Parts: sequence; structure tokens; C-alpha cells
Amino acid sequence: METPVLNSPRPPADPNLVYKRIVVKLSGEALCGKTGGFGIEPEVLRTVCSDLAGVYALGVELCIVVGGGNIFRGLKGASAGMDRSQSDYMGMLATVINALALQDMLEKHGMATRVLTAIEIREVAEPYIRRRAMRHLENGRVVIFAAGTGNPYFSTDTAAALRAAEVQADCLLKATKVDGIYDRDPAKHDDAVMFKTISYDDFLAQKIGVMDSTAVTLCRENRMPIRVCKLTTPGNIRRVCLGEAIGTLVVKE
Repeated sequence: METPVLNSPRPPADPNLVYKRIVVKLSGEALCGKTGGFGIEPEVLRTVCSDLAGVYALGVELCIVVGGGNIFRGLKGASAGMDRSQSDYMGMLATVINALALQDMLEKHGMATRVLTAIEIREVAEPYIRRRAMRHLENGRVVIFAAGTGNPYFSTDTAAALRAAEVQADCLLKATKVDGIYDRDPAKHDDAVMFKTISYDDFLAQKIGVMDSTAVTLCRENRMPIRVCKLTTPGNIRRVCLGEAIGTLVVKE
């Protein structure tokens, strides 16, 4: 694929936008195309970035936080006997690999991007500085946050919630493998019911596994709405930005 000229400045915002600045949380597994898989599947990566290009074309200020579970998951390493901190640092480096893959494909779709990492790797990405991230967004660039929070014991979900608060996003979008949040596991129960809306407190009380409790608590404290929807349904992220009731919305009572 020939690399097009990168779009700059950002397209003018669609007047119908409900969310003008969002943070999208992508799991690492989403990039390999199957649960428990390994590596990056180019066609899946291309499809995800094509969807994100549709969001960018609306004039949305777009941030992405990506996990690293398709390469290395810190908790899995720790459960196998590794030191937890060491294992988590390895997981952070895995997220940098995914971030660079996303950057390459997004730029092939015509979007100017910057990768900002919580661990300094200056040869391949910029160090995370909040004001720099804000400036990139204002200049029409897609910002990809890598290496989590830069600290062990914190998930990339928590990193996404933290970055969403820091850049003053309108919404944190958790793009996952299911349509939304259910009252029970839909893979095991045919009668599982999906919530259209659920409060932060109910989410935490029911110990729902879609997102970790630290991330949800952080969103609650900063009144950051969370929208959970299915990544593999084409156009879902775009629909969320335009205000359609896709998936499940997590908000205050």
C-alpha cells in the first residue's frame, strides 16, 4: 500500500458529534484476531485502522491506548513464577510494539500520528508529556499512548482511564470482543441480558470483568463516561461519537 499524504490539519468537526475528543482502549488480543492468539494479524489491523479513519474523518480528536496481551501479559508471567514488576515491564514493552504497528497502519490511512510512551524509548517514540499530548490533538494528530502508566501493577485499562482524565476527553471507549456489558457471561448463558446503561457503583458491586475496578473508580471520580461496545462491528466507534446508543454506557446514577 502506498503511503498517502498525511492529513493536516484535522478535518473540521461534524456538527452532529456528541463526543469531540475520545480515548479508545483497544486490547492487544483484538489485533491478533482471536482470543488467546499471538502476534498481529495484518488484515485485522487494517480493518481496525480503517474504522478509526472513519472516526478521524468526522473531526474527532482521537487518542488510543493499546494493550499488549497478544505478545506478553504481565499477570500471566507473574502467575508462572516471574517477578511481578519485571513481568509487568515486559508487558509495557509489548504495548509499544502494538502502538508502532497501529501508527504505521493509521498513517497508511492518511492520518498524522504520534506515539507517546510512559517509558522513555526516544529512538522510536516521544516520552509522554500531558501538554505535548494536548498540543498534538489540537494540531490534528492521532495520539497513541503506549507503555501503560509506566508503573507495574496497573493495567492498560487504568492507563486509558488516567489518560482520558488527563487530556480532558469527553468519553472513554472500551472496544472489546462483546457487544456490551451483560448481567452474566453471554458465551456461557444464552439468556444473558445486556445493560444499556449501568452506574459506576453497580459495575463495581457486581465485579464485572470487562474493565478492572481501578479504571472504573478513576472514571467515577472524574465523571468520565465509559462506553463499552464491540470492536469488530464495522462503524461502531463512529456511531458512538455521533451519539448512537451502541453497547453499554457506564455513568453516574
